[in-house]
Amino acid sequence: MNRRVTALAAMALLASLILLDLRLTMPNPYAAPPLLALGSGVAQSGGFCAALPD
Repeated sequence: MNRRVTALAAMALLASLILLDLRLTMPNPYAAPPLLALGSGVAQSGGFCAALPD
């Protein structure tokens, strides 16, 4: 295989994964968290791997 075939296969795989993700659940911009929430007052969610347990 040369680089062109490998690059085309990788791009096709990436595009198919994106299309599959969009088909399964359509994004809702009204329910999505802000892209940059610096100083917006929105509380963080999720975990932090280096945080000590309470």
